Amino acid sequence: MSLRKTAVKVLNLGLISYAKALKVQQHYVKRHLDSPSELSNTVLLCEHRPVYTIGIRQAAYPAEEEERLKALGAEFFRTNRGGLVTFHGPGQLVCYPILNLGCFRKSVRWYVCELERTIISLCSTFGIKATTSPDTGVWVGENKICAIGIHCGRYITSHGLALNCNTEMLWFDSIVPCGIVGKGVTSLSQELGREVTVLEATPALLEAFSNNFNCTLSCEDVDVCKMNVLFG
Repeated sequence: MSLRKTAVKVLNLGLISYAKALKVQQHYVKRHLDSPSELSNTVLLCEHRPVYTIGIRQAAYPAEEEERLKALGAEFFRTNRGGLVTFHGPGQLVCYPILNLGCFRKSVRWYVCELERTIISLCSTFGIKATTSPDTGVWVGENKICAIGIHCGRYITSHGLALNCNTEMLWFDSIVPCGIVGKGVTSLSQELGREVTVLEATPALLEAFSNNFNCTLSCEDVDVCKMNVLFG
């Protein structure tokens, strides 16, 4: 890893629909591809309204299953990220790094490992011992606390990670999270026995991300009106 710190912009999108967040991601990916000399490394933070998503490793999801999940009051999306079915919703800190790995290290495996280390570091600041496993994501014992699913094309990353803070865990009961049978899910709140909000977890995430990716972060306010014009 280079000793020089890469500059990364942080945008907190707040509570946003999955569809709109996907458009924002695509916008920043396109900026990288259209103007490679213009460094547009950006981390998007958000929470989603209830939504189930599946990745490119998922075989055709049965239509009746999709309708069953929608009937619960959640949306449903097929995506181009890696991984199987998972849930996003309020109380979950979602992080979408839109990075040119050429500014860091051109290795997808390295990138995923750094995302995992970032969450393990965050958990450590809360006194929680978290680990990785061959089943992907970050775990506390047999329970997943953070799901990771990325896309990387021409070394430009999108999608990312979802950390359960004070998520309503009942949403996970309707699926086999990430397709892993016999294991559960957990959250910062569940592990600590107290309410841990996305707002509380965000500074720890940014500090861990900055340290693990050897970058400097600058937070910018989101122009909601402009975002609505651009992304609907």
